[in-house]
Amino acid sequence: MSWSEKYDVVIGLEVHAQLATISKLFCGDSTVFGAKPNTHVSPITLGHPGTLPKTNRKAVNYAIRMGLACSCEIEKDNYFARKNYFYPDLPKGYQISQHTTPICKGGLVRIKTDNGSFRNVQLNRIHLEEDAGKSIHDLDDHYTCIDLNRAGTPLIEIVTEPDIFSAEEAYQYVTEIRKLVRWLGICDGNMEEGSLRCDANISLKPKGSNKLGTRVEVKNVNSIRNVKKAIEFEAERLAAILDAGKTVQQQTRSFDASNDTTFAIRDKEEANDYRYFPDPDLAPFHLTESFINSIAAELPVLPNELQEKYQNELGLSQYDAHQLSEELATSNYFNAVTELTDNYKASANWILGPVRQWLHEYHLSIEQLTLAPEKLVELLKLVDEGKVNFSVCSSKIMPLLIQNSHSTALYIAESLNLLQVSDTSEIEKWIEEVITKMPDKVTEYQKGKKGLIGLFVGEVKKLSKGKADPKIVTDLLEKALQK
Repeated sequence: MSWSEKYDVVIGLEVHAQLATISKLFCGDSTVFGAKPNTHVSPITLGHPGTLPKTNRKAVNYAIRMGLACSCEIEKDNYFARKNYFYPDLPKGYQISQHTTPICKGGLVRIKTDNGSFRNVQLNRIHLEEDAGKSIHDLDDHYTCIDLNRAGTPLIEIVTEPDIFSAEEAYQYVTEIRKLVRWLGICDGNMEEGSLRCDANISLKPKGSNKLGTRVEVKNVNSIRNVKKAIEFEAERLAAILDAGKTVQQQTRSFDASNDTTFAIRDKEEANDYRYFPDPDLAPFHLTESFINSIAAELPVLPNELQEKYQNELGLSQYDAHQLSEELATSNYFNAVTELTDNYKASANWILGPVRQWLHEYHLSIEQLTLAPEKLVELLKLVDEGKVNFSVCSSKIMPLLIQNSHSTALYIAESLNLLQVSDTSEIEKWIEEVITKMPDKVTEYQKGKKGLIGLFVGEVKKLSKGKADPKIVTDLLEKALQK
């Protein structure tokens, strides 16, 4: 019997997103990733006596953006607290965070569940805090190396209720959070560089029970796939402990990506262990209704709203709508194309097909695409009007149009002699030539193997170098083969 037949897993996630400000939360030190160790520091970052922090207005703006996008209640009266604990990469000996007054309360994030339906995961809060530095354990055999460049970088911590009930749901949730912070432009979502990290709180309870079990926390999981793996491992580990009649110990653990297991690093702290108190060096700040409304007015249309619009108003499939609303830049490009044509399905096919393939091949983002929306519409019209078939247009004309944005799709097609031939007399000559050199296949077709029509169409296509209109070819071939 598997553990899932005896127990339900209950999960709460804490996602830390590094805000894409150019300076730290309480000083002007740079937040640029990849600098030499301990070069983006100052007396404030290092916690020297007598230094006074000042709150980064842009970080507050970004936190509110995320809160509004998640339908949170925005707290108007805010203050920062000191969270006291000692760690080598925490220079001040405390972390500045929000405790009793998170800037965003409640809220929800829509996810796709295990059965393919959608539901809302309930949030507890989103709060602002500063990051700690980084301890590096593998550069020296005898010492831990400390890089404080990251110390003081602004974070939002997005905390769910215990409202996630499988590793797959957790995977979907973190995927949605990553998409949302990138969509809003508040975080690059790069988990490999640590700008998005996840802590998972996991517990098991007997099937049908309403009482939550003792939880364990797996800290700083640095990929969406590893979040899922860590939860799967922990669920099995906890089930084995319970099945053996033992007591689960509340503790903090870490994930080992080399073997997909977790290991204990310390007993789990409670809130009172941190001795929170208001930071005396930072003044409380009040958010006005007009300030919050001005941020709301700048928000882009959110992915879920766009998916519904693409399906309900433009008639796209759920798959196409989802793919087009995965990134804001892709959605913006598609929207610009649909301002110029009402062939929405073909527009989606071009963007999700040849355009995406070309960008992938050359390792480019859609923001770097030199094919303007009006140029893509030119390609689309060539195909719609039967002047060039889709294959030739996407493989031969599109790359040249990307390289020479001042040209036109029609000019390239004409100069390369790629316009489709719809002259039936010329097409009939190609058909006659193909039928003459394939008498055995003609006989098979006439005896009932109608699937061979594709072979004949392909041979005519080769003979015409892709210029023969496939529909006309098919019609004429069927007539010719009946003779």
